[in-house]
Amino acid sequence: MNEVFFLVEDAPEGGFTAKALGESIFTEAESLEELHLNVRDAVRCHFDEDNVPKMIRLHFVHEEVLAV
Repeated sequence: MNEVFFLVEDAPEGGFTAKALGESIFTEAESLEELHLNVRDAVRCHFDEDNVPKMIRLHFVHEEVLAV
């Protein structure tokens, strides 16, 4: 595996949540900088040293609700 994809959303209480697609990896953070560190750490912890993906892709989802 060369890369792992994360779905990143705004957390209801502030900050971000990140869930890996196809892997059991979840992390959260208060800032974008902290999210980058936490995602890297979670990926390193999840995979064996020989199988760590070379790239992490973060897909940000931003939801807006508009009144009609």
